[in-house]
Amino acid sequence: MASSFSFTRTGLLALAAAFALGGCQSAQLSAEGVSASPRTSTVFEDVTLGYVEPRAPAELVMDYQSGRVLHELNPDGLRYPASLTKMMTLYLLFDAVDSGKLTLDTPLYVSANAARQAPSKLGLKAGTKVAVGDLAHGIATKSANDAAMVVAENLGGSADGFAKMMMAKARSIGMRRTSFVNPNGLPDPRQISTARDMAILARSLRAAHPRFTSFYAMTGYSFEGRPYRSTNKLLGKVQGVDGMKTGYIRDAGFNLVASAERHGKRIIVVVIGGETGRSRDAEVTRLVDAYLGPADPMPAMASLTQ
Repeated sequence: MASSFSFTRTGLLALAAAFALGGCQSAQLSAEGVSASPRTSTVFEDVTLGYVEPRAPAELVMDYQSGRVLHELNPDGLRYPASLTKMMTLYLLFDAVDSGKLTLDTPLYVSANAARQAPSKLGLKAGTKVAVGDLAHGIATKSANDAAMVVAENLGGSADGFAKMMMAKARSIGMRRTSFVNPNGLPDPRQISTARDMAILARSLRAAHPRFTSFYAMTGYSFEGRPYRSTNKLLGKVQGVDGMKTGYIRDAGFNLVASAERHGKRIIVVVIGGETGRSRDAEVTRLVDAYLGPADPMPAMASLTQ
């Protein structure tokens, strides 16, 4: 593994510019996002950062009840969270609903900026309004980048304003090595996190908003007559897995944060940097089995003859 080192603010911004130029070289479409040149942002927080290893593996398994770490692999290594970012976007949206600022039926305005976000997306039209509940489902199930931007602009006034809210929440729940600059995880070299911070986020989100856990557990939903399947392929296939979020961009690899419960015990599993979606899912499944015990056997089918 490459050794960590620190940058000054000037050095970080210069490095960010270099990465941004490099990001313009190509675009790679996936099930959840596209590697494209990042938009310029004025939001940046002075934090001590080190080297970000593109597509490098990182893992963490956390006991949900106690927060105790059961397994770790490079848990504090800096990584690109990709669409795992949307857990924080949902956190702030659910905060607004639970505080009474919004309801699930509140319509939020779709700007031209939100409408032109890269795929994955719902294809929202600029100038229209979409209910909070539909946006939340689109973010949790489809990993919709346009829906995440609608939430950001309506709650924060702008993507930059929302990023400041994201950072304030991150620090308040104990995320120490994370920097958010956009609400959807599309490529930006300043958008970084760690496996440990993602586990902290997932645990806090679930604990703070238990009435919304069904949003992460849905295998699919429909919006304006069009069905969408969840990006989390373990739902309905791996016993006990009931959320939370997948993520992919070119420099992150395939990421997944999963919550799972078996035999009365719940864990949070974070796998970052998978080479493929299939290998990532296999590793999450292995860790669920290792720390929750084997799945219960399927019940035997009743005999068709008596």
